[in-house]
Order: sequence, then C-alpha cells, then structure tokens
Amino acid sequence: MRDAVIVEAVRTPVGKGKPNGSLAHVHPVELLAHTLRTLVERSGVDPALVDDVIGGTVDQVGEQAMNTTRYAVLSAGFPETVPATTVDRQCGSSQQAVHFAAQGVMSGAYDIVVACGVESMSRVPMWSNVPPGKDPFGPGVAARYPEGLVPQGISAELIAAKWSLSRAELDAFAVSSHQRAAAAWEAGRFDAEVAPLDGVSRDESVRPGTTAEILAGLKPAYYDPGFAERFPQIEWSVTAGNASPVNDGASAVLIMAGETAERLGLRPLARLHAFAVTGSDPLLMLTGVIPATEKVLRRAGLSVGDIDLFEVNEAFSSVVLAWRQETGADLAKVNVHGGAIALGHPLGASGTRLTTTLVHAMRERGARYGLQTMCEAGGLANAMILEAVR
Repeated sequence: MRDAVIVEAVRTPVGKGKPNGSLAHVHPVELLAHTLRTLVERSGVDPALVDDVIGGTVDQVGEQAMNTTRYAVLSAGFPETVPATTVDRQCGSSQQAVHFAAQGVMSGAYDIVVACGVESMSRVPMWSNVPPGKDPFGPGVAARYPEGLVPQGISAELIAAKWSLSRAELDAFAVSSHQRAAAAWEAGRFDAEVAPLDGVSRDESVRPGTTAEILAGLKPAYYDPGFAERFPQIEWSVTAGNASPVNDGASAVLIMAGETAERLGLRPLARLHAFAVTGSDPLLMLTGVIPATEKVLRRAGLSVGDIDLFEVNEAFSSVVLAWRQETGADLAKVNVHGGAIALGHPLGASGTRLTTTLVHAMRERGARYGLQTMCEAGGLANAMILEAVR
C-alpha cells in the first residue's frame, strides 16, 4: 500500500462568528476558495493535477448549501475538470475529509487530493439547517432514548461531573489556551500556516489578557432548571470562557502519494500514519476522543508515550481534561500553540485547522509523531496519527 503524505497546509485567520466579526463580510465559498488558492500557490502544484477536493461543512444550508466545496474549487480558479464533494461528520467534518483523502491515496484511487473545510457561523449560524419545529432525530431515536438527548453544553457539564473536574480546573485550562495562542502569535509560529485575507491576519478570538479571575466572574452558560432536576450531579461549571466560541474560517491540506511528492520535488510535512473513527454514548456525546485515541494508537502499534505532540479539539475544557485523565497524556504536549477555546472553532474548518497547526508544529519542533482527535455531535470522534518524514 502506498504512503499518503501532507505537502502543504494552510488556513485563514479565524474570525468571530458574529455579524461584526472580522471575516463576516466574506462569503463562505470565498473563505474556502482563498485557502485552496493559497494551497496550490505555496506548493507550486498545478491544480489541474488534483484528483478530488473533499471538504467539510456542518451547517449545509443557505450560503453553505449545494456542495460548497465544488463552488470554492471554481472560485479558486481550479480547472472545471477538478471534482469536489462536501461531507458532514459534525465538528470532525474536515478531519474526516483528511481520512477519506489519505485513504484514497493509499488505495491508489487518487494521486493528489485536497482535504479542506469551511464554516461561516456569522452568516450561517449553528442549527440553521434545522427549521423551527422540525425533528432531525426521528421516532426511533426518541424510543431508544426516552428521556431525551441533550445539547452539547449539557454533555460538557455531565463530563465535568463524571470526571470530577472543578470550575477552577476548567478555567485554568482555558487561560492556558489563550496564553499559548498569544505566545505562538507573538513568536511568529502561525506565520507559515495562516493565509491573511482582506487585511485580516490574526485570529480574532485570542484574548491575551484573560485570567482565572476574569473567567471566574462568568455565569454558567447552559443552566436549565429542567436539566438541573434531571441531572443533580451537575455543578454548572461550563461558561463561555471555558468553551469554544463561534467562529468563521477555512483551512486546507494538500495530500498526495509519497512517490508523487518525490516526482514533483516536494518535501512532505508529514506522513499520514494511522486512522480511527468511533461512536460513543450520544448523551455524554463528546467522550469519543477517549476510545478513538486508544483505537488509533492500537492500530499504529504505539503508546501515548510515543506521541510528541497532540491536537485535541477544545470544544470545551472538560472534554480535553477528561481525555487527559483517561489517556495519561502529558498536557505540556497538548495543543502547544493553543486550542479552539482561544483560536476558535469554525465547525467544518476545525479538523483541517488542527491538522494544519499540528504538521507545522511537528516540523518546527522536530517531532516524530503527532496525534489529532476531535469529539463530534451525536457521540462520534475521529483520531489520526501523523509521522514525520525523515
């Protein structure tokens, strides 16, 4: 089986997903097109050689409907002959795009493929694809979970309760995310991965002045008397400060066979080493990163101690801290340039945003192995391991 390697990875700056956000004026197709255009410009690869473009988008409605990835390919100036498709595995959509792209290369179905993702939460707010009064789950799910499923914020609270994570711990982790992100920006560590757009060159949600004292003053974001009665163990510790914000952004990675990279004279950033995807309890919803990590390590024949850098999506502080308790991973190796709490979480773009940050951090730090994992709505998670190409 052939190797699949990443030869380039780029992302937009991440804007606040609000009407006054720095990228709110940019149509989501144009956000994604910008990363695609930059990807081929920086790599020097002729876009006509791309066999497919696989993109992730979560709320596929309105301006993000009708196979957004295809129109981004056209807007980017790629030949009309380059195909594209848009996938949805919720927050892990573009990480799933990486899995599909790499697996296609490894199987021989592709030689060169782009995995990417976009989400404009200012223009297409979360849940826009579910009209009021409509049920996206159906009667079978209602019968299987008669007490009802819960929103992600409640899942984050249930995780904090199950793993005995205090409000102080959640806030401290969030402060660390902002500190690391701010330090990375000041040190120029994002320069190689970010493609400035319309005068926007930095992630808008990073707050260098965030402190534990400031976060301690925030009210619980998801308190609900009905859920409080149903789940008396919840201490209501999840706030806007220790959860990821809503954001706009896009990201893309260029994947090809190792032999193709060699033929084109391109130096790979990393080899895609192993993949896993798993389902988990849809009530806790966000804990799939734990079994997904175990599964991908087992497939790779590696242990947690073999991994030099981790990217674990910071949907909520409680998710990463529960994952850390179960895996024993060293937090000093996790999200070393900050995570989604600080950098932002533009849903469909986050998977390839994490990949972009990870491959550049691996190159900069001389890491051999990197592991990326993401929790996803509905009780799902993706995980993959990248290996440096020596």
